[in-house]
Amino acid sequence: MPLYPTRVSGLLAATSALVLLTASCSGGGSDPEKKAAGHTGREGDGWTVLHYSMADTNLEPFMVADVNELGAVGSNENLHVREFMDRSAEYGDDEVLDQGTWVGSRVLDIGAGGATEVVEDLGDVDSADPAVLSKFIADGIEAHRAGHYALIISDHGASWPGIGPDEGSDYDVLDLAEITDAISTGLDEAGVDKLDLLGFDACLMANYEVASAVAPLADRLVASQELEPGHGWDYGSLQLLADNPDATADELGHEILAGFSGQATEQGTQDQITLALIDLTKMGAVDKAVDDFASALSEQSADVAPAVGQSEVTTLAFGKSPDETQDKHLSDLGQLAGAIGESAPEVADQADAVVSALDGAVLDSVDGVGTAGATGLSIYLPPVADLADGAYLDVPSADAWAGFLDSYYNAGSAIPTDEQPAFTDPETGPDVSFDDDGSITLEGSFDPAALDNITAATISYALVNDDDSITYYGEEIADFADDGDAPVASGNYDLTVLQIDDGQDSAYAYVDLDLSDDLSTAFFDVPMTYYASTDPDRQDAQDALLSLVLDVNSSDFISETIYIYDEESGGYGELAPDPEGIVVPDVLTVGADGEQVWEPTTDVGLYSDVASLTYEFVPLDSGTTIQADLSLVDFGGNTSTLSSLVEVP
Repeated sequence: MPLYPTRVSGLLAATSALVLLTASCSGGGSDPEKKAAGHTGREGDGWTVLHYSMADTNLEPFMVADVNELGAVGSNENLHVREFMDRSAEYGDDEVLDQGTWVGSRVLDIGAGGATEVVEDLGDVDSADPAVLSKFIADGIEAHRAGHYALIISDHGASWPGIGPDEGSDYDVLDLAEITDAISTGLDEAGVDKLDLLGFDACLMANYEVASAVAPLADRLVASQELEPGHGWDYGSLQLLADNPDATADELGHEILAGFSGQATEQGTQDQITLALIDLTKMGAVDKAVDDFASALSEQSADVAPAVGQSEVTTLAFGKSPDETQDKHLSDLGQLAGAIGESAPEVADQADAVVSALDGAVLDSVDGVGTAGATGLSIYLPPVADLADGAYLDVPSADAWAGFLDSYYNAGSAIPTDEQPAFTDPETGPDVSFDDDGSITLEGSFDPAALDNITAATISYALVNDDDSITYYGEEIADFADDGDAPVASGNYDLTVLQIDDGQDSAYAYVDLDLSDDLSTAFFDVPMTYYASTDPDRQDAQDALLSLVLDVNSSDFISETIYIYDEESGGYGELAPDPEGIVVPDVLTVGADGEQVWEPTTDVGLYSDVASLTYEFVPLDSGTTIQADLSLVDFGGNTSTLSSLVEVP
């Protein structure tokens, strides 16, 4: 039985017609030939920085720390800092500068030495209401006219779906259209043509669709392709503006990136970070290149679709999760275009144009061992239609790419049966051998007619339960290769399971393994469920993802971060420490009837004191029966699987 038997070809019926309607439309963003207009609404020199903290969420403690960093810089004759913070009654009593703690929204002017003045006490407002954001922008600029303006928005980020939620306002989300409308309206009311710098201190917002949409609103964008650690940016970086009223947006962007990288190193989160400085005035060229690339891919979809699928699997991805319904399906744009261009000569020129335009727009970037080679912007590419979000069709900057996705999924659904993955001896199962190091190797031959369409091979492993269900504890990449008339797939499993221990209890966990290019660092994504300490009866389950980094040479886990997944927004944000909260690892169980469900691996749970959790790969007990699967999947989502019951020696 394949690990994900529901991955089938064809578009979602609800979205197919709409995608087809958009296929011939051009993408959003600015005209590459249009000259930038002279800036309006500037007075004097120096900077005004508007910081918008949507802190009515579990990220509130991190945002409080950020505002306190802002206070350490404060305002002077060169820099004015205005803060909007919407706070919750649910997430602690951390004090903000000299304001102490409160519930609801306040607008503050942050003065010298962190002294604050309450501009407005708004009470309980919806920070995801675009009218609230636009008023904050207009009022802030009107009160503090300057030579340069920056806006930074903080909360959970989800890439093109937007930013949020505001938990106290029915989990409302500021979607991409509302973000652009709010900023545009606020700038219009203030008589300002555009911002000098727009920043998203949030996960996943360095995304092509986002950058294209906001391009008319700012000269520069600072955002992260990957999940951001909770500490976010180091706002001490704004000291540059306090010291130098003539600092440029580029200088500020470089300083923000350097501060973020330095703070990540101090916090031990440097291995999986990204942050990029984007020249939004160059997005017109990127838009044209992406549109041309998407059109070429659509026109030749039958020929290039295998290259697209194979490139998607090997390209750096962001916001990944073993639970594919929570995976963000964001591929690195530059890497993706480069890989497709290398494999599909028919679109090589258009692919090269994307890489070149993107390289011209990305002025600076930082990455880590696990994100090495990130090119600055991601783009949306679910591997199969069943995982595509129909809301993507509402994103104007996604029109051309949505048309390509439609043709790609149609090509996948048209793969002939005799060219789909098929192991040659499915009844016999894979060849299983026990290796000297205590692991097992699975091997199987498959029909060569499918070779060109295959995108990946995997090995997965499960415990067999008494009720004939099976519970999967992990999946790893396997190999497949052309071996003449009988190409072969093979995978290796070391017969261990990840065990997490809080000092009192332990639990097995599911792992999805990835490795750095030099094979020295391993990255594990572990799905979990989180219950706050204020929810002792476990009535409010929150989806979470544990991100682990392992030094392969020393076998030491060198960092761990728990991210909360918000179902309403599709966004991620680091879980603020709650040592009395409970986390429960989730594993994938497939019932005897084939139904799949992610469920807790234990009824006890573990305390979410991350610093006290330990991780160890423990050998399965001798005599344990497992099911080991060797699977092939093609770009249409068609699969073939060899399964074997194995008794652990």
